[in-house]
Amino acid sequence: PHAVTPSQQYLVPHECPLCPPTAPTSSDEEDDSDASTKPIRSEKKKNPVSLFQTGGDPPKEKKTKKKAPPKAAESEEETPETPQKNSNKKGKGKKSKKVKEERAPSPVIEVDNLEEFVLRPAPQGVTIKCRVTRDKKGMDRGLYPTYYLHLDNDKKVFLLAGRKRKKSKTSNYLISIDPTDLSRGGENFIGKLRSNLMGTKFTVFDNGANPDRANANWSNVRQELSAVVYETNVLGFKGPRKMTVIIPGMNSDNERVPIRPRNDNDGLLMRWQNKNMDNVIELHNKAPVWNDETQSYVLNFHGRVTHASVKNFQIVHSSDPDYIVMQFGRVADDAFTMDYNYPLCAVQAFAIALSSFDGKLACE
Repeated sequence: PHAVTPSQQYLVPHECPLCPPTAPTSSDEEDDSDASTKPIRSEKKKNPVSLFQTGGDPPKEKKTKKKAPPKAAESEEETPETPQKNSNKKGKGKKSKKVKEERAPSPVIEVDNLEEFVLRPAPQGVTIKCRVTRDKKGMDRGLYPTYYLHLDNDKKVFLLAGRKRKKSKTSNYLISIDPTDLSRGGENFIGKLRSNLMGTKFTVFDNGANPDRANANWSNVRQELSAVVYETNVLGFKGPRKMTVIIPGMNSDNERVPIRPRNDNDGLLMRWQNKNMDNVIELHNKAPVWNDETQSYVLNFHGRVTHASVKNFQIVHSSDPDYIVMQFGRVADDAFTMDYNYPLCAVQAFAIALSSFDGKLACE
């Protein structure tokens, strides 16, 4: 067996040893390899908060010096494991279980008002650790599973539920703050995720009104909270996905700049395509690195992910790839961890995760 360094965690399954580093990867399989549980340390040289500020702020240095630098994807103290790892593809079931049990829970998060909490950016310096479960049981849940988001802590506080709408021409997921009420007209409707016809571009909205039903000052019109673009793979090979995530920037008070498009030509996707990046931030998934020893693509999830999957990803800003804005990965057949940091809120992160479940033949 090959030795694997403590900093490695598989993103996608093992590959043919004859393939070059850019080789596409095989299908979604399990890998029970161990992962390091050392906390990620952000470099102190730069305060990541300044990366997300846009629009007429005072000098960024003055503003951001007051803030404690956020810790990146892991904020808990964990016991480092011994450096010797076994990368046997078959893995040892016990080892995988051990990693699962040691997965650090979320810090104590007070969810006083659920609706307010899920739309509020994560506090600076705190990683909000969550768990996504997929429920396929029931009459039509094989085709339309329900996804639940809970805090990954002892109390397992419920945050959000999401489900794909039936009879919709494009993929359309409703997001609710009630696990039993996933109706569009209900008062628990908090947002939605909508795709284009190809299923490669997604937009995340809050629960505001359609521009057709705007009031006089447009204050009731829905905000766009995020957009996700999956790079199409015309060759049809399976391989690590390439994602671009577009989010509104933050103002000098560290609040999200409202993006309320008046028509389809003014949304986050169109602004990004037209390179009109005022008050808009572009993020990407961190590219996994090919490892010759293990013949697989690897990415360091620091013990939060235990199964190899093409759905595993980390979202970063190109100016500071050490600051993990969000990470998502499989820990069981129908269970995933989802961790997010400032400036994302739970609705943004959950919707980005939902987009990764959607069947995108062009991207696989």
